[in-house]
Amino acid sequence: MIPSENWKSFFTDWPADFPCNGVLVSTLNEAIPFRNFWLKNDLLLLERTVPDATSGRFLLLGFEVINLVKFINPLSEATITESGFVASSSDKLQPSL
Repeated sequence: MIPSENWKSFFTDWPADFPCNGVLVSTLNEAIPFRNFWLKNDLLLLERTVPDATSGRFLLLGFEVINLVKFINPLSEATITESGFVASSSDKLQPSL
């Protein structure tokens, strides 16, 4: 499992040129599509793209329950490197569009 400090750092330093949306998957395997987020200390407030079955549009959760984040927009090499990731080889990263 990824430490919660890594998730907090990633959301805090979200690339400025990248839309604040995606799909967060919790440790309980719940997929949460979101279109915006806000941070407060160790909490993440997500705005869902559509309300869930109980009409909930916003979710407040701790970083420790994040399992993974899916990006729904194409990632550029500049965005990836701005986020602190490095290629595993000398070849340039070629994300598929």
